Amino acid sequence: MNFDTLECTIHDQIAHVWLNRPDVHNAFNATVIAELHACFDELDGRDDVRVVVLGGRGKSFSAGADLTWMKQMGEADFNTNSQDALKLAKMLHRIATLTKPTIARVHGAALGGGMGLASACDICVASSAAKFATSEVRLGLSPSTISPYVIKAIGARQAGRYFLTAERIDAKQAHAIGLVHEVTDDEMGLDALIDDLIDNILKGAPKAQHASKELIDMVAHADIDDELLQKTANHIAKIRTGDEAKSGLGAFLSKQTPTWIK
Repeated sequence: MNFDTLECTIHDQIAHVWLNRPDVHNAFNATVIAELHACFDELDGRDDVRVVVLGGRGKSFSAGADLTWMKQMGEADFNTNSQDALKLAKMLHRIATLTKPTIARVHGAALGGGMGLASACDICVASSAAKFATSEVRLGLSPSTISPYVIKAIGARQAGRYFLTAERIDAKQAHAIGLVHEVTDDEMGLDALIDDLIDNILKGAPKAQHASKELIDMVAHADIDDELLQKTANHIAKIRTGDEAKSGLGAFLSKQTPTWIK
């Protein structure tokens, strides 16, 4: 896949997607948004991809919106703004609903939309030098399109602070509030950690992992009532009657390797 603002490589079932505008700290513009959406759409349909890692070239993961682009939107009318923002919203949703596990590899700045990208991925790991922020209010804006993913990651209470203050959140604090799963001392440690995560992901069954992602969305904010009990029962029943479960349980009992492990 060839892009103007991204690099995408696939090797041994792993796709590495790199934001590649280092001169502007991988800031978003309309092209970045369109290419990210197209890239993740393509990866979702590829049987040779099991895990997607999203990172940034240069000094930053992503410093948020390109100010030139934002200035243009500020001068446009409401309908143009709405259509433009919807493209960003749909791109984040495309990443968040990918059928494959996603890992955000964060170093340097992850501000505004960059924090949205980190939140939209299933797993977020960061170097100790990483800095996060929902910085929109300092530009007279609001973190609207990234809010579903940031609030899911850190909760409404923490969002109530950081959406209003736009404080910089260092990696240690990002870990404490649940945005980041693990922090490493440097980028070398970051890549080693990601390799370990990938090794563990590849031991799991791909359809079961997709189902598990769907399960989180189904259960997270639901009341524990008869309806939810039936939904979870139906969920596992469907999985247990599938080919992966038969292969996995059979392999476990016979001490063999499941079919999805290459």
